[in-house]
This record gives sequence, structure tokens and C-alpha cells, in this order.
Amino acid sequence: MSLRSRAALRAAFVVFSTAALAVAGAFATARADAPAGWQEVGSSTVGSLNAGQGVATYENGGTLYRGIGSIPAELAAQGWNHVGDPDIASGYVFDAYEDQDAATAKMFRVTTPANVSYTYVHQLEPGEKYNNSFAAVSPDAQWLVSGEWGDTDRLLVFPAPVLNPATPATGGELARAAQIDLDKRVRDLQGCDFVTATRLVCASDDHATDLWPNPLPIHQIDLERPLDGGTVTGHVTNIGALEQESACSGTFEAEGIDYHAGSGTLRALAIQPGICIVATTEYRYRAAAG
Repeated sequence: MSLRSRAALRAAFVVFSTAALAVAGAFATARADAPAGWQEVGSSTVGSLNAGQGVATYENGGTLYRGIGSIPAELAAQGWNHVGDPDIASGYVFDAYEDQDAATAKMFRVTTPANVSYTYVHQLEPGEKYNNSFAAVSPDAQWLVSGEWGDTDRLLVFPAPVLNPATPATGGELARAAQIDLDKRVRDLQGCDFVTATRLVCASDDHATDLWPNPLPIHQIDLERPLDGGTVTGHVTNIGALEQESACSGTFEAEGIDYHAGSGTLRALAIQPGICIVATTEYRYRAAAG
């Protein structure tokens, strides 16, 4: 979420939260097309303050949301003032944090099934952007993928903290292992998640159409091989656009995306515009038959 959106959300939440959530949740229009290869199975409205940044699913089907209201006070005091789209692997929760003020490092926080949290700090490399919009863990739970902001032709790959034995067991420094070289540029990725060991689905907040034919595109990234600690190439395909449905007019903001292998459900989030910014819509899909 941008700084402007964060400020607007805080103001709107105080003034309009009850009324706007009721309006946003009650309004419905004709559905846009589902992403290619997927069919929509439902949607719901959640509060943006604690769910407007991202979503992840536990192995038992329980849902975890993140928003600006989810940042623990002790982390905010340390300067970690933005939390991105999370992921869950083997019961461990992976959160992506950034410091929009100091901009010298990014941080991943891992919370164990026993609810013990460890922080892993990555010092920015030359040319690396401070943004840390999401965390996506590979199906073998050994590699952590993250993204930067703006136009990019890569995704960053780290050993998965705690779960990969190459990382400190209880927090510390985290070095980049490799990257995914994208064969086409993408812009403003807000979330990615693995569908298989060689396929990710990503949500973009790109409102322009110079790179891709539709605003707020949903990308499919197919890897040449599963992640193994070396650089791999990813083939980017545009499979559709994030839906934009609200009682309010204005600019929507794409946020997190999640795939749950147990149920085969893909979830994608969009913050609604105007005073409806206090509401985030979650769209749910399953793989289309055939």
C-alpha cells in the first residue's frame, strides 16, 4: 500500500468505517472475467485496516490477513512501518517488512507454530529497492521469494529463514541466494504465491497499459525449473485482471494473493476506492475444469 493510501485509510477508518463497510459489503455488480484457467467461486469483504495488505492460508484452511493495523508496536518502534503480503509454510508464518524512512534494509519475520517469532534482516544491495511487498515460500519450504516496486525484470530469492539450514536458526542476517530473471517486465507487484514448484501467480497494482493490456493485471510466472539456490528464468504471462467492484468510484488498489494447495483455492485482494477504502474485497477462485 502506498503512503498516500495508508494516510487515506487511517482518516477514512476513523470517520466512515461503519457506514462504508456496510455499503461496500452490500453492493454487487456483474462479475468480470476470472483469470484464465480459473473460475470464481465467491467473494467477501474484510476490513482494510487489518486485512488490506495480504492474505495467507494455514494448512487446516484457516485464513491469516495482514494490514497496517497488524504491525506489532515493537516492530513499528524499530522503524518497520510496512507489512506486506504474508505466506505460510509448514505451519510457519512469513511476513515481509520494510522501513519506508531509513530504506537501508528489509526484514522478514518468521513466526513458528509455537508462536515464537524471529527476525531476519537483509541489508540492501547496490541498486536494490527497499520495498518488500510480499513473501512467497516455495512448496519444498526451502526458498523465499520477494519482490521490489516499480518496473522490474526480477524477483529476489533468499533461503527460507528457519526452514532452510543455511539460515541462522533464531534470527539474524539474511543474504540473497539468487534471483528469478523475468523474460518480460512487470510493475508494482503486490503479492505472489506458488501454485506448483515451477509456477507462481502474482497480483500487480499497475494501472497503466504500456506493459500489459489491462490495468491491475494478474500474472502467471512459469519457472524453467524448481528453485534450487541458483538463478532461474521465469516466463511471464498475463492471465487476466483483478476485479474492481464497489459502491464507491475511484482508484482501486491491488494487494495480496494466496494459493492454498489443500483446497485448490486462489484468493486475491483489492482495496476499494473513495470512502470505501476501509473495505477490501477478497475474490476466490479454483482451477477451471478441463
